[in-house]
Amino acid sequence: MTDDTVAPLTRAQDEVAELLSDLIRIDSTNTGATATSAGERAAAEWVAGTLDEVGIDSVIHESERGRASLVARIPGRDRSRPALLVHGHLDVVPADPAEWSVHPFSGEERDGYIWGRGAVDMKDMDAMVLALVRDWARTGVQPDRDIVLAFVADEEAGGKLGAHFLVDEHPDLLEGCTEAISEVGGFSITVRDDLRLYLVQTAEKGLAWMRLTAGGKPGHGSFVHDDNAVTRLCEAVARIGSHRFPLTLTPPMRQFLAAVEDAYGIEIDPAEPELALARLGSISRMIGAALRNTANPTMLDAGYKANVIPGTASATVDGRFLYGQEEEFERQLATLVGEGVQREWLVHDQAVETTFDGPLVDQMVTALRAEDDGARPVPFTMSGGTDAKSFQRLRHALLRVLAAAAARRPGLRLAVPRHRRAGAGRVAAVRRPGARPVPAVGMMGE
Repeated sequence: MTDDTVAPLTRAQDEVAELLSDLIRIDSTNTGATATSAGERAAAEWVAGTLDEVGIDSVIHESERGRASLVARIPGRDRSRPALLVHGHLDVVPADPAEWSVHPFSGEERDGYIWGRGAVDMKDMDAMVLALVRDWARTGVQPDRDIVLAFVADEEAGGKLGAHFLVDEHPDLLEGCTEAISEVGGFSITVRDDLRLYLVQTAEKGLAWMRLTAGGKPGHGSFVHDDNAVTRLCEAVARIGSHRFPLTLTPPMRQFLAAVEDAYGIEIDPAEPELALARLGSISRMIGAALRNTANPTMLDAGYKANVIPGTASATVDGRFLYGQEEEFERQLATLVGEGVQREWLVHDQAVETTFDGPLVDQMVTALRAEDDGARPVPFTMSGGTDAKSFQRLRHALLRVLAAAAARRPGLRLAVPRHRRAGAGRVAAVRRPGARPVPAVGMMGE
């Protein structure tokens, strides 16, 4: 029995911080390799228990030992409507306690904030989703359509062992999903007291992590040496690291710049938009990276002794390309890498983009303005990556499942809903006292 005197979502608001702290205390560090990662199994089991407490069933699947993802489906009133996917990742990037003022896995509450690795990316949203659906279950709320929850592994390393795995191996769990909500967005830029821009991701850059390997003639470090692998590699790395890729304005970023122009009453030079973006503060670096392809050297490996010239040397480069720029980016890289250096993809995944419109966007705009009269939602391209890349492939995975079923049953007809391209949105974890949780929005599909 529920207490009808309790205001809607009061319990959700009361417990969301506790849920977040509990989840942060579970070390789910992802180093990029299963052997050295903490894994997501403990976090997935905690989520399963949290859902089970209020009668929501879930299933956990592992791609590799300990690399666990969880899926749950909440039935809607109208089962004929397409389902909505709400997804978040359970893994976090490594954290060195020596670099923190609080222990990164303490989930400590201090000065009105919850501190720890994942408090922003993205155990905060995981906790908000859990708090909301638990409140639904307690109060008997049934959504209009099916809501599919996915708490996945491995997002911080490209999603191969998490969202990719679910789409490839268990697409039936996601059947019917045509839109999705997840990171990144929901944070705001205050223009003035009565106007705030709320950023909502509708596109993200493609992922191109690569290893460069240069070969040369090994020898003694005391000799004159004209075929040095380290020298050849360093020259390539320097060219890449110092190169400024050409400006490319994609549709979401044109919309973003137009919104900034209107909000601040300024004119932005389309040839040099970074000059105007500087007024946005620290966020300008993230926004600026969405205006062009990027490639940054991040790791070097060569040699084993000071007086020995090695026969090979390698470097790792983090490359990101804008939607529609994949082929151009590869041409740009080929020129920068040069002769005598081999390129190998470590992680390579598509860029995604969608439009900022439709009923789901309308609902998000309405919800934001119900909380903030000065809210103005604005689309943007995320310079980083999310699991939207994986879930965008869902339609094709479902086609494979249906095709296999049709092969077994010749009379079966294939009917696949039309999907939209993938983007994502997100809300911030901190709300003013008494405010209702505000949904964010994203789109997914082909």
